[in-house]
Amino acid sequence: MVSAATVIGFLLIMVVNTVLAAVSIRFFRLRLSTQWGAVVYSAVFIPLMYFVTTILLSGFVGFGGTGVEDRGTALIVVWVIPFTLAVSLELFWMPAPDEVELPEQTG
Repeated sequence: MVSAATVIGFLLIMVVNTVLAAVSIRFFRLRLSTQWGAVVYSAVFIPLMYFVTTILLSGFVGFGGTGVEDRGTALIVVWVIPFTLAVSLELFWMPAPDEVELPEQTG
């Protein structure tokens, strides 16, 4: 049976990963001049950030101990679902990068 600490730990990791991915994708889409640049940076840097946050926060969940029996399912819950949610937030609910006014860049 899954303990309450394990569920809270998973929810914490999911929320942190979703926020990190959503902010990163938005930043890449607004600042990079090409569409593929944002895709490549998102595909490379977001999994690296997920790796760091999962390592730092997984003590609450117990990836190495008895907290999770199936690591594949755990990684889907803490990596795939937050990334999918962040991409859907960016694509469907945020205004397009062309509609956002950025401050003038100096230098």
